[in-house]
Parts: sequence; C-alpha cells; structure tokens
Amino acid sequence: MGEFIKVDVVLGSCLGIEECGECVKVCPLNIFEVEGNRPFVVESNEDECTLCDLCIQVCKNGAINIHKLYES
Repeated sequence: MGEFIKVDVVLGSCLGIEECGECVKVCPLNIFEVEGNRPFVVESNEDECTLCDLCIQVCKNGAINIHKLYES
C-alpha cells in the first residue's frame, strides 16, 4: 500500500479488461497492470498517483476509488 495514496479497484464492480480496461489505457503513470481479465493496482506505484482522476472518469462502473491517506 502507498504511504500517501491508496487506489482500489472494486473487483465486484469492475467489468474487466475485455469489456472495459480503460483505467489501464488512460493512466499516465502505469499504476494499473493486468492479471487475467482484471486490472490490479501496482502497490509500489500507488504514491506516484497525481490524482488526475482520469481512471475514475473513464471507469464505466465506478469501480475505482482513490483515498488520500494524508487527510484526516
């Protein structure tokens, strides 16, 4: 898990790479990788997230959440 940012993919809501996969395509920092038909977050890259929200904007089912760990 990142020290400042936690990115979650809610697998029960995610449509998968074959139906969607837009989060993987749009992330400029390669925070997401593919395993099988599902995207997953590369934990060592989480803190590289710039909070651009591109992944959230393109997610068809709202399956991505970004948590700022530095806010109370």
